[in-house]
Amino acid sequence: MDFEGYCVKCKTKRQVKGGTVKETPNGRKMVQGSCPVCKTTVTRFLANPKK
Repeated sequence: MDFEGYCVKCKTKRQVKGGTVKETPNGRKMVQGSCPVCKTTVTRFLANPKK
């Protein structure tokens, strides 16, 4: 999954390719990938589905 996330090491938003969707222990969905510049893990939480 491709997404735009904030890299805390580069301090800018980066376009991340090939992220994986995961679930936190409390049930929230997030996508994780690596920054294309510095290879740091970038995480972005996904919106909850509307009920």
